[in-house]
Amino acid sequence: MGRVVVLGSLNVDVVTRVERLPEPGETVLGWSDGRFAGGKGGNQAMAARRAGADVTMVAAVGADDAGTAYRARLERAGVTARVEVRRDQPTGSAIITVDESGENSIIVVPGANHALSADDLGMGPGDVLLCSLEVAPDVITQLSLQAAEAGARVVINLAPFAALPHEVIALADPVVVNESEMRLLADSDLVPASLLVTFGAAGATWEGIRVDGIRVPEGEVVDTIGAGDAFCGALAAALARGDDRPAALHSANEAGAAAVRWAGAQPDAAL
Repeated sequence: MGRVVVLGSLNVDVVTRVERLPEPGETVLGWSDGRFAGGKGGNQAMAARRAGADVTMVAAVGADDAGTAYRARLERAGVTARVEVRRDQPTGSAIITVDESGENSIIVVPGANHALSADDLGMGPGDVLLCSLEVAPDVITQLSLQAAEAGARVVINLAPFAALPHEVIALADPVVVNESEMRLLADSDLVPASLLVTFGAAGATWEGIRVDGIRVPEGEVVDTIGAGDAFCGALAAALARGDDRPAALHSANEAGAAAVRWAGAQPDAAL
């Protein structure tokens, strides 16, 4: 069984609840829901760990209480943390608004995430590198090429959408996008060799393999924050243990459905 190396962001999520999401230019009243561990990288690393993988998190935080708390959280979860501490940047943050139906809008302030530097990951055959795009694209490019050359599998969650070099997109197995990211990808000149598209509650497809969404009763949906990250982390864990595409897709689908049942991007994520 290989390990999962997650290259991505560590953010502190500040969550506000509202009756409904505001329209452009509109002000609505809300109430604070707390401060939580988040960031696509951290969410994915914790999801891969919950799925039983040996996980290494490669990230950067600020020299502040948020960064200290997050590193301690990773350690408690059994995630190996290769986390740079930057004194010139704060820990990344996200301002998240969640409405009564569980839908959300998110603004990310990258902070230390964009100061992450590239380094040798020491990967090899059987390992899986999972990347998302809340860190600098040139770091993703360098380490993805390095991992592939070492025989590791590269999975790229193209979120938030940004154009990566053609050779990086071509080597990923798979590139993971949701519906909106899929449209942006279609409008670009990037052509993945392996494409996995998630459709939220409607399921997902991967090169002709389809899984239907898992119905979660409306009363059990807390919010949808981090559901896609849970999907990606569980997918990487399944691939690292050698599952084939249908089995890995099924495991990821189950993890994504489970993630809507708790508040925030990770379970028990208060910082």
